[in-house]
Amino acid sequence: MKKIVFGILCLFTAMSLSSCSYNGMVKKDENVKAAWGAVQSQYQRRSDLIPNLVNTVKGAANFEKSTLTAVIEARAKATSIQVDPSKL
Repeated sequence: MKKIVFGILCLFTAMSLSSCSYNGMVKKDENVKAAWGAVQSQYQRRSDLIPNLVNTVKGAANFEKSTLTAVIEARAKATSIQVDPSKL
């Protein structure tokens, strides 16, 4: 009789522990899904920002090109020797 009661008690304990761990697993699974959703939203935000970054770089490149052209022209004018025979 004691063996049967002990067996039922062990079975009941095992079932109660398994249900607690099952609920814990479900809770952890939901936490993982929420965290993965946050990761995906950050990836989406980054991919949405890429076109803005590309346009900014293109604008800066155009500005740098025009600035470099102006500097080269100014340097060429400054270093050119203009000899006028009438002024000698």
